Parts: sequence; structure tokens; C-alpha cells
Amino acid sequence: MEEERLVTGGFKEQEDEQEKSLRPKTLTEYVGQQVVKDSLNIYIQAARERHDSLDHILLYGPPGLGKTTLAAIVAAEMGQNIRVTSGPAIERAGDLASLLTNLSSGDVLFIDEIHRLSHAVEEVLYPAMEDFALDIMIGKGPSARSIRLDLPKFTLIGATTRAGSLSAPLRDRFGILFRLQMYTTDELMKIIQHSSKVLNIKYDEDGIREIAGRSRGTPRIVNRLLRRVRDYAQVRGDGTITKAIAQEALQLLQVDNLGLDRVDREILTTMMVKFEGRPVGLDTLAATTGEDAVTIEDVVEPYLMQLGFVMRTPRGRICTKAAYEHMKLPVPKTYIQDTVPQGQMSMLDGEMKNEDQ
Repeated sequence: MEEERLVTGGFKEQEDEQEKSLRPKTLTEYVGQQVVKDSLNIYIQAARERHDSLDHILLYGPPGLGKTTLAAIVAAEMGQNIRVTSGPAIERAGDLASLLTNLSSGDVLFIDEIHRLSHAVEEVLYPAMEDFALDIMIGKGPSARSIRLDLPKFTLIGATTRAGSLSAPLRDRFGILFRLQMYTTDELMKIIQHSSKVLNIKYDEDGIREIAGRSRGTPRIVNRLLRRVRDYAQVRGDGTITKAIAQEALQLLQVDNLGLDRVDREILTTMMVKFEGRPVGLDTLAATTGEDAVTIEDVVEPYLMQLGFVMRTPRGRICTKAAYEHMKLPVPKTYIQDTVPQGQMSMLDGEMKNEDQ
């Protein structure tokens, strides 16, 4: 289900070439993340003046915020090459050794989803990050011996959506840590303006604001929605993205004014109607909706929690009153009984009776 959704921050392989054409190439072009940009400017300038490589960098935050783009920009600003790989792609220690020994001095090695590295690969990475050396075992049994190969100084940039899943020894070896924040509507509008220039799309300000407001604060999603609204404007309009065209296109795509799509609304409706507002466990919710539990926890739930629509309690997940208001559904009495401390029940019961009268 996730690969069919327009509003997931996850990367889709078919978007690779489109994404590359829209990505900024320098820190000046990069929109948002001002604190990160200001810090990187200083670190890069200092490293270049010393003719040294940057410290290892860890980028973490939700998917689609530009971690890969930022890594490429760092390499470009340093005037170095970048090698791109991912945690799942490095299956054995030998795979990592091959990558490291092929680096040149000052190169950047970017590892996406670095939290998915195996323990054996991590053990090889520790001396490479700290001492720029590679320990290799030759032979087996009593005759086995270890040799150390010197590596050129390089910069490792790791990206993860789950910083808490990184082992402490690996996390401690990064000298620079940045958490990428969600984007504001104004920042997303600047991204749309840049992308529209690249793709030769006509628009008015209200039209692109409508798209930006439904993009979950994520550049990858805003570019995805922009391309779909462009198609709608081309076929149903004169090719210009206006507010009315954007609203019609996004309604057709089932993306509402807060960026919720059909899957989000189905999850909320299931919790509100089928479970009458009572706490519900993740596995139960997955079985009821037919969605994968991992997809709900990693993709759907984080944004709903950011909006304040879902809360995690010791008894399970519940929807907040704000979610009921957005979905235009009444708050059931069972919701109040299950979520309000018993000491406040008599007062609430009295208020509800007065409202009924």
C-alpha cells in the first residue's frame, strides 16, 4: 500500500531521475534547515582552510526532508567525490572493505539507512571512522592473523530515520549530528517555485500555497504533488496552477487540506467508529484495516501524532478530540470514560447532562 501513496516521504525508484533534476546543488540553493546550513558553512570553510576532511556527519529525521541532497551538497562544497550506498546493501564486512579501499583522500561516503547495518559490518566501520584504518583477518583457525590497512582520510555521512536504533558506539563516532526539521509552508512554496522553474510550470501564489499546505512539511511530497497537479492543470485547465485547479486536483487525489490521504482517514475512522474511541493496539489496528503494522507505525502514525490526532497510551492508541473535529465525527462517551481519570468523571457526567438538556 505504501508505494501507491502520494503523501509518503519514502523514496520511490521511478522518481530517481525526476528527483535529481529538482535537487539543489549548493547550500545557497538549499531551502530551509537554516541552523544546519549555517553550521555546515562554518565547518566546511574551516575544513577547506585546513586542507582537511570534514568530521563524520549524522543526519536524522523523517524521510523526504533532504538528507541525501544535503550529503551531495556537502561533497560538492568540499570539492570532493561522493559514493552513495545504503545500510541494507552492505551485507558483509567485505562489501564495506571494498567501498572504503576505493575511496580517495577527502571523499565522502554516504550511507543511507545506516541504522540497518549489521553488527559485523559496524565492527569494521569503527576503526575506519576513528583511525582511518581497516583491520582484516587473513586465514582461519590457529594460523589466522590480522593485518591493518591504512585508509585515506574520508568523511562518512550517515542518514537515518531512526536515530534511536543506532548503537551507542556507532553514534558516538560521529563528530557532527544534525536533526532535520519539518518544513514550513513558506519554505515549501520556495521549493515549488524552484521546481516550477526547472519543469517550466506556470502558477499563481495561491495555487502553490494550496499544494504546500497539503505536503506534510516534506519537500519530496511537495514535488510529487506538484507534478500531479501540473498534469491536472494541463488536461483540465490552461496549464496554469491556480488555487481552484490545485483544490480540484488534490481532491481527485484524495489529499485533504491537512495532507491526509485515504489511508490516514481509514485508520482514524477505524479507531473512532469500529472501536468507539477506545484504546486499540497496533496489531489489532493492522488486522482491522488490512495495513502492515510496520507501515502504520513508521509511515502513517508519525504524521498523525505530529498533528495531535493520535496519542499513545499504556492501553493502546486513541484519537484526540481534534481528530474527531477534523473528521466531523461526534466524540463517543466511551472515549471520555476510557481516557479521563476517574476522579473527573462525575464533573464531566454533569456537564454532559446539562448539554443534553
